[in-house]
Amino acid sequence: MANSPANTGAPKGIVLNIQHFSTHDGPGMRTTVFLKGCTLRCKWCSNPESIQPKPELAYNLRKCIGKDQCGFCLKECPEFAIFNVDSDTKVRVNWDLCTNCGKCVPVCPPQALYLFGQEMTVDQVLDEVEQDSSFYRESGGGITLSGGECQLQADFAAALLAGAHQRGINTAIETAFNVPWSHVEKVLPHVDTVLHDIKLTLPERHRKWTGVDNTRIRENLKRAYEAFPDKTFIARTPLIPGVNDDEEHIRATLEFIKPHKNVVDYGLLPYMRFGESKYGFLGKVYEMQDFEPPSPESLARLRAIIDEAFGRSGGGTQT
Repeated sequence: MANSPANTGAPKGIVLNIQHFSTHDGPGMRTTVFLKGCTLRCKWCSNPESIQPKPELAYNLRKCIGKDQCGFCLKECPEFAIFNVDSDTKVRVNWDLCTNCGKCVPVCPPQALYLFGQEMTVDQVLDEVEQDSSFYRESGGGITLSGGECQLQADFAAALLAGAHQRGINTAIETAFNVPWSHVEKVLPHVDTVLHDIKLTLPERHRKWTGVDNTRIRENLKRAYEAFPDKTFIARTPLIPGVNDDEEHIRATLEFIKPHKNVVDYGLLPYMRFGESKYGFLGKVYEMQDFEPPSPESLARLRAIIDEAFGRSGGGTQT
């Protein structure tokens, strides 16, 4: 990663990951920058490591070579959160005691212990993003900020996006809009394409599955559509069988977005269990073990409703 001279006045942010060559996070080939922190607790979340705002310890038991060959982490942890049981040489983590200080990470030779997230400057991120600039020119792509909820780090996100524009890079964000409006006002002026979720339409069901109702989200969306008519908005639903894979939700979402001409599409994101293993690395329990991806027939039926609403014969932009 390129290191630029530090600008002490520029905001710094907690970056989870920078993913190159993404094709589903906006137009063209994208470099997706995942920021830490989220205000939702979606039960199906595929990025649980993005929820907490600060760097967070993770532990891959399979990589641990055991206290007999190593054991350095047992001596390094100031909270005695790392321990072992007599029946197994591999260490364990007491997540209730762990403070995510990260002191155990550099002394772990097999990298079984590691941190999700690191502090970065705007220039550090953009220098890495700009390495893919030739792909942006050829495909119409650019940088996408995701998360977590990228608008939580509003000052950092705004500086990143403004800096990308200064370097001639197209910008996009992936957001759930569950943030104060003041955050939106900082970020959206620097965004070309806004990809946003509409997970559920009924407030009580939204609270059941995400931890919060959707009052602020809907207010922010409507206000953003109207306050930023020059921005391109794409609505999306992560489609979870038994949760929101019904015509009522799809039609209610279409009724909400269709009056706004700058909402150019509505995509469905079929549920996949990609993030399941990461829950164990964080000492968390994955609650969606009994859920399966939506059937091709269900997807086709719901996408046909969207195609009809947008005046398409089928095969529209369904990411």
